Amino acid sequence: MTTPQSRRDAVKQLQENYSVSERRACRVLDQPRSSQRFEGKPKDEDARLTKRILELVRERPRWGYRQICQLLRREGETLNMKKMYRLWKAAGLKVPQKRRKKRATGVSTNACHVQPAGFMHDVWTWDFIQSSTIDGRTIRFLNIVDECTRQCLTIKVGRSITSEDAIDTLAELFSMHGVPKRIRCDNGPEFISCAIKTWLALIGVEVLYIEPGSPWQNGLCESFNSRLRDEYLHQTDLLNEEDARIKARA
Repeated sequence: MTTPQSRRDAVKQLQENYSVSERRACRVLDQPRSSQRFEGKPKDEDARLTKRILELVRERPRWGYRQICQLLRREGETLNMKKMYRLWKAAGLKVPQKRRKKRATGVSTNACHVQPAGFMHDVWTWDFIQSSTIDGRTIRFLNIVDECTRQCLTIKVGRSITSEDAIDTLAELFSMHGVPKRIRCDNGPEFISCAIKTWLALIGVEVLYIEPGSPWQNGLCESFNSRLRDEYLHQTDLLNEEDARIKARA
């Protein structure tokens, strides 16, 4: 199946190979000269959308065209993915692809795909990530996410976050949102401490511990951690603990 562009290219090739005029080449290939000379012009709407896309990309340099498209739709734009991809490629935008790590084949009964959340505040998931301030000192982030809504309930920031700090954070969230049925986490020392186990058992919260060395079993929190690193920690300098706390809250 030939396209208008391929027919125009065939006419040009015929002109170059046999040194004939455009009129004669079009006559031989039965190509209307008006079609041969037609040059598409970008629509004003495309230019406006491209300008807005570039503005959003500067705000979120690690986002791909699908996520930017969702932002445009929220702003009221009528835009499908095919058109968005065309504008994205025309603007020369590209986000480097991440190499996926190989996963082990073991399956835990507490994995997020085995026991998924059924409703809001059914399963919360929490995990730590670590970064550093500009002076090289370590700083930690405790992220707590509702697995059903994918909403981050809090990001606690501190140089050192103990099990007692984790309990205080959970208690504050319980008073705001209510007590979840289950909490999914890995086997970090803060999560397996007797203080946390005893306190959660006292208020009737089941703890779903994933298998050691299997972060994909806590995939929803790991996904949030990845986005937090990619779109926040790798894009800004943390001056100190208070600066990190303010930026994380924002």
